[in-house]
Amino acid sequence: MTRTVIRGGLVVTAAEEMHADVLIEGERVVALAAFGTSAAEGWTADREIDARGLYVIPGGVDAHTHMELPFGGTSASDTFETGTRAAAWGGTTTIVDFAVQSVGAALREGLDAWHEKAQGNCAVDYGFHMILADVNESSLKEMDLLVAEGVTSFKLFMAYPGVFYSDDGRILRAMQRGADNGGLIMMHAENGIAIDVLVEQALAEGKTDPRYHGEVRRELLEAEATHRAIKLAQVAGSPLYVVHVSAASAVAELAAARDQGLPVFGETCPQYLFLSTDNLAEPGFEGAKYVCSTPLRPKEHQAALWRGLRTNDLQVVSTDHCPFCFVGQKDLGRGDFSKIPNGLPGVENRMDLLHQAVVDGHITRRRWIEIACATPARMFGLYPRKGTIAPGSDADIVLYDPTATQTISADTHHMNVDYSAYEGKEITGKVRTVLSRGTVVVDGGTYHGRPGHGRFQPRATCQYLDR
Repeated sequence: MTRTVIRGGLVVTAAEEMHADVLIEGERVVALAAFGTSAAEGWTADREIDARGLYVIPGGVDAHTHMELPFGGTSASDTFETGTRAAAWGGTTTIVDFAVQSVGAALREGLDAWHEKAQGNCAVDYGFHMILADVNESSLKEMDLLVAEGVTSFKLFMAYPGVFYSDDGRILRAMQRGADNGGLIMMHAENGIAIDVLVEQALAEGKTDPRYHGEVRRELLEAEATHRAIKLAQVAGSPLYVVHVSAASAVAELAAARDQGLPVFGETCPQYLFLSTDNLAEPGFEGAKYVCSTPLRPKEHQAALWRGLRTNDLQVVSTDHCPFCFVGQKDLGRGDFSKIPNGLPGVENRMDLLHQAVVDGHITRRRWIEIACATPARMFGLYPRKGTIAPGSDADIVLYDPTATQTISADTHHMNVDYSAYEGKEITGKVRTVLSRGTVVVDGGTYHGRPGHGRFQPRATCQYLDR
């Protein structure tokens, strides 16, 4: 069994910071000791890694990705191989992707299809949520079976009528089942029925450019759906996790529910923290690069999102990584914004962007690790195996240079997509070395990983709930 010692870095977890050495045996962390103490100096190892001047942080946990997702007549451009490799480059060592139930098919059929896509192809560890597209007696029973085998969260959509949409009755039934079996209900909260009316009206008026994607998906329709989801969860006695929260009024709905003591949680994404409707309005067809749902909002919403992250009304930052190439995919919507595939690339950028938020004073170092590593691991039943550096944890560890500078660009990223949503953005902080379960997968600008190193991670139920 290989022994590795990481020496002299500043170990940063959600709970504490300390200059410490980290001892790894095989795939697990076995001990930490203060740097320079006799205990640490007595350790012998096959490999020593000098981390002086660096942060030693847990590998990122991105709890919202869509590799190879079929959508809008095409599929997300990152495969599990390319997407998890890019994740590793960016300091993310675990993803939780979404398996999709097709209408008329069993949950098992969708889950098996996603296992087949991922198995043997992933560079880092992975788990699955299950998208419930067809709530019926059979799929409700299957939810129990999936929870038992470690697929413990289920996503429903108030958006996309005719594709993923569930009405309130189906949502309520799924929530009731989740309340019984411990499954966490995740919600895409937008009023899709009303949005479709506004889309139709906009197109009839000749409003076809990408910026209208943001205009028809009104903030009020996100807030209304968030409120409705909270009330349905309250009726069902179910916890609720609202994905990709983008609007100030939706944050206010979550805050009000949490103030009542309800088990309601919220996630936002880097695109809502760093991009805005200004990007959607870029000239020509450039705005199509930024079409995602929920949509980008005016810049003034960013302050409410940062505040929500500081006050813990928002708990997690995930990417909703769902890349489509500008040429050949996004341009399917030239002349009709409703045909632009929804989604942005970002799995490689999240840890760096959130470190920039530390540099900019939006969040603390420990909060960075909390929202990017520890809380997603706890939320989705992976902690303390993932999301921290502690004896017994998987040795998913990133050595991070907090002073290195870099410019984000499609020329240098590793995601399989022909543009960057953050092209030209200069940031401070960069991944130097990444270990996944004790194996070095990235080091000093060289990739050492391989497809098939990543393993499927069965998950426990949400660790923020009393069960």
